[in-house]
Amino acid sequence: MSNVATTPDSADSGLTSKPARANKGVPNSSAIAFRKAKRRRTLEWIAVHSVGLAVALVFILPFVFLFLTSVMTDDQALSSNYWPTHWVWSNYRAIFDVPGFGTWWKNTVEYAVLGTLLTVVSSVPVAYALAKFRFPGRRLAMMLVISMMMLPPQVIIIPMYLFWAKQMNMDGTLWPLIIPMAFGDAFSIFLLRQFLLTIPKEYLDAAKVDGCGELRTLIKVVLPMAKPAISAVALFQFFYCWNDYFGPQIYASDNPAAWTLSYGLQSFHGAHHTNWNLTMAATLLVMAPVIIVFFFAQKAFIEGVTLTGVKG
Repeated sequence: MSNVATTPDSADSGLTSKPARANKGVPNSSAIAFRKAKRRRTLEWIAVHSVGLAVALVFILPFVFLFLTSVMTDDQALSSNYWPTHWVWSNYRAIFDVPGFGTWWKNTVEYAVLGTLLTVVSSVPVAYALAKFRFPGRRLAMMLVISMMMLPPQVIIIPMYLFWAKQMNMDGTLWPLIIPMAFGDAFSIFLLRQFLLTIPKEYLDAAKVDGCGELRTLIKVVLPMAKPAISAVALFQFFYCWNDYFGPQIYASDNPAAWTLSYGLQSFHGAHHTNWNLTMAATLLVMAPVIIVFFFAQKAFIEGVTLTGVKG
């Protein structure tokens, strides 16, 4: 009786276990539907962002080519290969063995940092006055600022060079480029003024009621609220100074000790015109600080540029 009683159970267990073993490793209908839906969403995302992806590839591919060439050997860099057979990381160490490369770095950092600080410190008070004060000649001053933005630097380079190089005897240095930034920058003033117009007048009136003077109101109230615009102006000026080629060529071309990276890179390419791997490695090292700064500060940069366009 015990065998008769246990046989149906054994049969049932066998009948129920066989389909389970047969379905093991085979996706069921819900899994197949999920995969199809996921694949469809991926294709829809690619279709919607296809133009953006194509534009991104146009900008990214040169950097990929730059990096891959920078880690090739001399012979492979001159060939038509796009992928390095041997990754030569020592190319980056060889760049710093070039005489003057470290000095160009130091000069570029000094030029970019000092120029940025002087531009921000000098442009903020001017932009604040143009945005919040009412005085005779205010519109004329604003027109002069806009006119300076439209004036190419090549137009005034001759009188500027005669003054700084001949009268002030600063030829062969970067000071003719750094010192003028202490008197404000037209584009920075315009950008800051556009943002300061968006600050409600009630905040300034409340600060004055609390006993703040104009300088204290600017430091305690306006500057904290204008951080996005100041960050955008600082980044614009840092990028301009770091990549400036025209200014160092005019004032410091005769003195290699005052060259910057942008100008020294041309000399480096002339001395290593057959070593494309070293030239690409040097180019990547020159670009790296700008890319890193923008990567970490892009949120403030975009926010500042966006907010400055709220009110004209």
